[in-house]
Amino acid sequence: MTLTSLTASDDGVMPDSLTIGRRIRQLRTERGLTLDDLGVAIGRAASQVSVVENGKRELRLGELQRFATALDVTLDDLLDASPPSRRAALEIALERVQRGPLFASLGLPPLPVRRSLSDEAIETILGLHSELERIHTERAATPEEARRANTQLRGAMRLRHNHFPELEAAARELLDAVGHTTGPLSQRLVSELAAHLGFSLHYVPDLPSSVRSVRDLEHGRIYVPLSQRPDADPRSVVLQALAGHVLGHGVPQNYAEFLEQRVETNYLAAALLVPAAGAVPLLVAAKEARELSVEDLRDAFGVNYETAAHRFTNLATEHLGIPVHFLKVDSEGTISKAYENDSVLFPTDALGAVEGQTVCRYWSARQVFDVADRFSPYHQYTDKPTGTYWCTSRIQTSSRGEFSVSVGTSFAHAKWFRGRDTTTRFTSRCPDESCCRRPPAEVSSRWAGRSFPTPRLNSSLHAAMPTGAFPGVDTTELYDFLTRHSPAD
Repeated sequence: MTLTSLTASDDGVMPDSLTIGRRIRQLRTERGLTLDDLGVAIGRAASQVSVVENGKRELRLGELQRFATALDVTLDDLLDASPPSRRAALEIALERVQRGPLFASLGLPPLPVRRSLSDEAIETILGLHSELERIHTERAATPEEARRANTQLRGAMRLRHNHFPELEAAARELLDAVGHTTGPLSQRLVSELAAHLGFSLHYVPDLPSSVRSVRDLEHGRIYVPLSQRPDADPRSVVLQALAGHVLGHGVPQNYAEFLEQRVETNYLAAALLVPAAGAVPLLVAAKEARELSVEDLRDAFGVNYETAAHRFTNLATEHLGIPVHFLKVDSEGTISKAYENDSVLFPTDALGAVEGQTVCRYWSARQVFDVADRFSPYHQYTDKPTGTYWCTSRIQTSSRGEFSVSVGTSFAHAKWFRGRDTTTRFTSRCPDESCCRRPPAEVSSRWAGRSFPTPRLNSSLHAAMPTGAFPGVDTTELYDFLTRHSPAD
């Protein structure tokens, strides 16, 4: 029987061979015994005792009992999981580090743990190793963690049909507080809402480029950029900042919590801009008239198309009984946002992540880029592996280029939408590569080996994943900004 098969201690922690070895060494030296003395007492050579004390061999239960008897302690004393001293704890930690894969990858010779090696030197080595480990973990794990977090969050949203009653109730309470009843939420009411929550708004020309807004909690200020991006709604920027305050968001502890906070703040801001009290009757009437349209929701509340499309997904299933899907795709077909509860088959990676994948070129999200008329909504039916879907798409322009925003539903529910009579129809067999990712055999045989393209690398290909509690935020620039604008300073 080895240590791994022994019964765990009361606190559930079992000592490893290093800890047991250091405890045996401490007990031996306290009793004035040499390696030879202890070896004779247990019937082993001194060299074997040394191997045990250095934590290089696991002991069987019978051997542990012989050591305990020779050192006049109980077996429980010997199996105490805590290091016998602070120095022993440092030595154990250093030994563990040197036996790990990160240290091995450095190609450095092992450092003998001698008495002449000071505690400060060991602490410095451990500190350097810890920082190396942190950097390697961020580089290796963060992208995977981000994809997993996105996948899990999208699954949770699907289970709730992307509808959050608690956030709807919070939006109603805030709107009642400033007396908003119907129609678009004005910039004046946004300012009044900020004041109601204890904040003053400050429009500044030097807001750090890595942030959309900043809440100064000490002075009750919200800083927003004086010059907004063409695609930005200044009301939305303020409302998202206020939403984080209302929801009591603290510093996110991981990427999953960061994403969850972002979804909640975006949802609450949209629920303030497009209140359910006004939007639901409008949508119900449009369904009865078979004239559902994202454009009408956009125009009724004075928001951009993406906000209206997002808000439609919040309300469509809960209040209209219509399952839907949503896509935001750049001109190269890369998905940046996605949601579905209508069983449409999004492209995914091995982890199930959709964001970052390329959508089929026959879907409306990509076909819309080829349409000359950018002012009219684009409608399309697409025969997909999971069935036929109707979709409406529109191009929007941002500081990072053009992207399409699409909302769709299954064929059975297309009858409720304006644009259902479109004759535009495509067939998509993706993820079958023969659909649009692999050229026809005759074309491939014609050009394979007779062409050599020069790829245009995406600037993000070699970019590091943003790190920190608020990914991508330059805290040095942020704190310099707050110091410049703080009334106390």
